[in-house]
Amino acid sequence: MPEAPDLVVIREYLLPRLVGDEIVGPTERKPLVLRNMLASAATTPFETDIADRRVESLERKGKLLIAGLSGGRELVISPMLTGGLMWSEPSTRVMATTVLIFDMKSGMQLRYIDQKKMGQVHYLAPDQRGDIVRLENQGPDVIDEPLSFEEFKNCLKPFRGEVKGVLTRGGLVSGIGNAYADEILHEAMIYPFKKASRLSDDELSSLHRAVYSVPLAAVEVLRDRVGDQIHRKVRDFLRVHGKQGQSCPRCGSRITAITANKRETNYCRNCQPGFLFDK
Repeated sequence: MPEAPDLVVIREYLLPRLVGDEIVGPTERKPLVLRNMLASAATTPFETDIADRRVESLERKGKLLIAGLSGGRELVISPMLTGGLMWSEPSTRVMATTVLIFDMKSGMQLRYIDQKKMGQVHYLAPDQRGDIVRLENQGPDVIDEPLSFEEFKNCLKPFRGEVKGVLTRGGLVSGIGNAYADEILHEAMIYPFKKASRLSDDELSSLHRAVYSVPLAAVEVLRDRVGDQIHRKVRDFLRVHGKQGQSCPRCGSRITAITANKRETNYCRNCQPGFLFDK
């Protein structure tokens, strides 16, 4: 899924291109992803209501992008596992995974792609933001709103689950998904399945540093690598995520992959020792 570092770069690319442009009209190629939350949705179709609205702002909150439109409308894009955005010429081949196409007055198209249609695109008025659970139930942004060490420790206290789950659920800090949780925990040398409540002071300090240093470092890499291919998830530079069986860049041991809670976790057994039955 696109995580905070990916979306920082996507937003930076789209900001000078999309903001100020107008939506001529949308094409919904596949159902289920679009959520029209307006009270008038039953009488005024989405394609009618959004037509001719100007994009006035583009912000990021955690793992979501929010486009502010003229006339009191917003598009909240939650890519989830397989969603992504493309800024394309109309002549560019439309991928089979394309779900929504917005024709813009500039002649370009903003396309939302989603292989498994797990993401959501919400169309709403700004005062309806509270109805989007993924938008409102988030902690401070991992890139834009860093916590001090003392703030981080205090905010972590209510969480009792496994440390990787705490990071990815977004209540502590927002913007971290499966890939960067693996990277952060490897950098901090913490076993991914250790209970957050059992972290030592040294581990808490290492975790705090890694939570903010790893995503920031990734942003710099992605700025150089992504270019105009903003729909691509660049992951090959990561140290452990997706690297099962390869050598740990720190100690040379083999990287392990464990599937738990419907997701794969990659870590180094040597650098991040621990046991599933003793958490």
